[in-house]
Amino acid sequence: MNTITIWVDADACPKAVKEILFRAAVRVGIPLVLVANQPLQAPCSPHIRTIRVGAGFDVADNHIVQHARAGDLVITADIPLAADVIAKDCLALNPRGELYTTDNIRQRLNMRDFMDTLRGSGVDTGGPPAFTHADRQAFANQLDRLLARLSPASHARN
Repeated sequence: MNTITIWVDADACPKAVKEILFRAAVRVGIPLVLVANQPLQAPCSPHIRTIRVGAGFDVADNHIVQHARAGDLVITADIPLAADVIAKDCLALNPRGELYTTDNIRQRLNMRDFMDTLRGSGVDTGGPPAFTHADRQAFANQLDRLLARLSPASHARN
């Protein structure tokens, strides 16, 4: 029986999101793989793996794109990575609970490129807003909905 894998672009993933993912992986019995170019702490579980890749631009992203399979879930705030995995028929969820889709990813890429152009011309665009409890809750809710729909283990328990 094939099961999905949850891939995490772990370098910039908030700790609260990782903790939600750790609990979900153990609860549902689904493989969770955290990919980063720095050392990671993860609970000891047969469902949870960490992969440390070399330093460099997009090395972790490239690893995820190369190894994710259709139907897998990728957790990332990186819009180009989300676009790449969506093109492979994966799902992409950001740490604030927004599901990237074929319908909205092009708009996100265009906005990202526009903001990069502004920053390149010297405009201070600020950074993303602080990660809040509401963001954490939105992520947990969306993850639960996705896992209920995708996970063979969750279907077997219902």
